Parts: sequence; C-alpha cells; structure tokens
Amino acid sequence: MFEALTDKLQRALRRLGSHGIVTEKDLDEALREVRLALLEADVHFRVVKDLIGRVRERALGAQVLKSLTPTQQVIAIVQQELTEVLGGGQSRLQLSPHPPTVVMLVGLQGSGKTTTAAKLALHTRKQGQRPLLVAADLRRPAAVEQLATLGRQLDIPVLRDSTSVSALAQGALAEARRTGATVVIVDTGGRLHIDEAMMAEVLELKKLFSYPTHPGLAALPGPSEVLLVADAMTGQDALRSAEAFHQALGLTGIILTKMDGDARGGAALSMRAVTGLPIKFIGVGEKADALEAFHPDRIASRILGMGDIMTLVEKAQEAVSQEEAQKLAARAKRGELNLEDFLAQLRQMRQMGPLRSLLAMVPGLGQLQGALPEEGVDEKLLKRAEAVIFSMTPEERRRPEIIDGSRRRRIARGSGTSVQDVNMLLKQFQEAKRMVQMMAGANPRNLLRLRR
Repeated sequence: MFEALTDKLQRALRRLGSHGIVTEKDLDEALREVRLALLEADVHFRVVKDLIGRVRERALGAQVLKSLTPTQQVIAIVQQELTEVLGGGQSRLQLSPHPPTVVMLVGLQGSGKTTTAAKLALHTRKQGQRPLLVAADLRRPAAVEQLATLGRQLDIPVLRDSTSVSALAQGALAEARRTGATVVIVDTGGRLHIDEAMMAEVLELKKLFSYPTHPGLAALPGPSEVLLVADAMTGQDALRSAEAFHQALGLTGIILTKMDGDARGGAALSMRAVTGLPIKFIGVGEKADALEAFHPDRIASRILGMGDIMTLVEKAQEAVSQEEAQKLAARAKRGELNLEDFLAQLRQMRQMGPLRSLLAMVPGLGQLQGALPEEGVDEKLLKRAEAVIFSMTPEERRRPEIIDGSRRRRIARGSGTSVQDVNMLLKQFQEAKRMVQMMAGANPRNLLRLRR
C-alpha cells in the first residue's frame, strides 16, 4: 500500500535535513518534490494544492525553520495535514439503536462489492453482531451464487432466490426479525458503468428498506449506511463514481478495495477531501479477514514510512488469544521455548496477513517490502520451516541444542532442503526466542505506555 508514494515522499523530506539547517528555499524545493509525488500518485490537483499551501503556511508561520529540529517539525506538520485530508478521525460503522441495522453496499461491477459484503459480515460478527447477507444483484446470478458460497464458507446466512427487489427487501427484514440478525448487509446490483437503470434500482431498494409494506413490519428510518465500494486502483474514476453515486443516493461512506495492489494511493488521499464522505474500511487482500477499519492517522503514518504499530498490535491480538500469549510468556521466562512453539508462532504470523504488509507497519522496515516478491513468500517460508521441523525427532524439537552437524545433514535430507536452510531456521529460532524472552521480561507499564 502506497509503496511508490512513500518512497518518493521520504526522499523529498529527507533532503530537508541534508545540510543540518533548513532555509525557506530548502522547504520550497522539498514541497515541490512532495507536490510532484502526490500528483504522480493520482491525488486530485486541488487536494495537492491545498495540502502544500497549508504545510508551507504552518512551517513558515510558526517559525519552524528556526527551531532546533526543523526537519522533524516539518515532517510532523505533513503528517498532521495528511491526517486531516484523510478525514481527521476514524468514522465507525453506524449501528441502529433499534436492530436490525441495514447496510447497503453499492458500486460498479468489478469493484469487489460481493467479496466486501462477506468481509464486512465477518467483521461485524467479530464485533459481536449477528449478520445476515442479502444477495440483491438479481441481474447477475453468478454474483448471487458467489455470495452464497462465501456465506457457507464463513457460516453466515445468506438470503437469495427472490424474483424482485421488493420481495427481497421485505423478505430480508422478516428473516432478520425471525432469526435475530442485528445487521443486514445488502449486496446490490452493479454495472460496468453508471446508468439510470442501475441507479433507479438501487434507489428503489433503499426506499423499500425505509418503508416496508409487509404486514407487521414497522417503517424504518432507512438504511443506517449506504456505502460505496470503490476500486482504489481506478484513481480519478473512483472519484467520479463516488460523486455520481452520492448525488443519486446520498452515500454515508466509502470502502476502498484493492489497497494491497499497486494502487498509487491517490483515490484514498482525494476521496474524503473531494466528496466529503468518510472512508470507513479498506480492503487489503483476498481473504475474508482482509478488511481493515480506516484510521486516517495510521494511514498517514504509513504513507510517510513511519509504520503503524497500533494496527499491528490489533492484528496480533486477533491471531493470538490472551491466554495463549500468557502461556507463551510464562514459558519464555522459564526458558522453555522450543521449535514446536516457533512453528506455532510462524503459523499465527501468517494469519496476521502477508509479510509485506506487516513490514510496512513496523517503523523503519517499510523499505524492505520491495525486497520481497509480491506473492508466495509466506507460504514458501512456512512450508520450508514445517518440512525442516517435521524432519526432526520429538527430542530435537524440544531440545534444539542437541542438533549437531550429523543431525543437521540428516534433517536436510529428510526435509528436501539444504544444511544451510536448517542452519538458517535454527538461527531464526534463536533470534525469535531471545526477542520473546526480552518481551516477556519487559515492564508491563512500559508496554502499556507504548501501546497508548
């Protein structure tokens, strides 16, 4: 996410500190590079102009350049202004005080709307809700079947097989009340381009959820959320789609998909400023759990290559329960960690997401993303580690220190790897063991302070 933009911004801002002091000329040259980087990333020109103007005004007006740390203060100003452009604070999913909450997803065909519906359903379930998916793309049977398949995989109910949007809306509300579903997520129909027929169909569906005519169903204030699912890789086209959908339907927010691809980032940086709509979530992968809440301050930090520790901590908490973490810490303090623990940690790390995206969240390690291939690195590393560890005897897994040269050659032959691979894994285990022991022995107050 934002790799090319991050690299260019870092180079531009790094020039500020190359001479020890920062002059107004240095600032203007650096901001010129920042401007070019943002424009090349497909950020809307008005957004770029306003952002650069505010940064320059604050840097000069506050006498930042005459301070002892001008470069750091300019970077801090850029981060603050980026955060404001992205929305300032997190915009959460609005839940109705009187369930069910109705969330309509709209957007063009190919934007990832159907998979996003399933991801959002899984997200709400993790938040303690009971979701119901509604397949309302009646013109595309493949989309209905896709949502049904995703629902079965995630064990989330899907309402389908209705002949009209009217019947579907009434059936969805009745089914939600019958089953106790608290969130109804509606996957609406999409087209390859915006047309009047599509807008009319979606608008009708929105009205039907507002004013149900089914006996016994009270009127609702309308869907709590009407979210546009937009492909971040389409750049300015995503902006035009957002404006058209907002004018016709009155959107409440946006979900940007394919943020894990080679998107230049301009859509994310421009969307809030141009449309006034908050970005609620971003899609960062194909898996069902690859949906992240959008935090403007965290994204601004990522863009500037400053990492995103809070998101990394949240991912770790999802992958590892508190009980498991406590057991691991206790074993680490006693010096009992072994290769079976190491393999379990590798598997849990894979659940947190691709290694490339995790590196971007660690301050100072974002530049290492480019050294990794786009796909397959996590699977290859894990399979190699599994092969090596499974080729060991139970005693060797529990006591790695007994693995001498002859044992290493035997393990390499049994796992189809080389002695160098075995050596590397054992070295990685020792480094990981030392790190876990250090964390287990750390002052809890310091850890809590870091987390804040």
